[in-house]
Amino acid sequence: MFTNCSFVAARLSTATLRGCKLTGSDLTEAVLLGLTIQGGDFSYVNLRSADLRKQPLAGLRLAHADLAEADLTDADLSGADLTQAVLRQTILKGADLRDARLDGVTLGDALLEGVILDLAGAVRLAESLGAEVR
Repeated sequence: MFTNCSFVAARLSTATLRGCKLTGSDLTEAVLLGLTIQGGDFSYVNLRSADLRKQPLAGLRLAHADLAEADLTDADLSGADLTQAVLRQTILKGADLRDARLDGVTLGDALLEGVILDLAGAVRLAESLGAEVR
């Protein structure tokens, strides 16, 4: 458990985090490419501008996390809890968001090319773009 910790510019590329709780931690400029994350709670974590390409993040709790400008290209976020996460200018090209919780998430300025969504995610995307879904 690493709650409210600072990992600024840390090199975590060879670490494995299993069921780890990092709630409120700061990972600014940390090297994460190659990091293995297997479940856990990353709520309120600062992952701004993080390189999380191709990361298996299925089922991870990322509620209220700051993922602004992060690169999640081809990441597996299926079943992840992204409630109220900040996704401003986040790169989600080819990311899998099926069954992800997207309550309160604005996807309007995220890069969504090739993103994989289920029906609920598609509705959330439409709503975040101003559509009224009936």
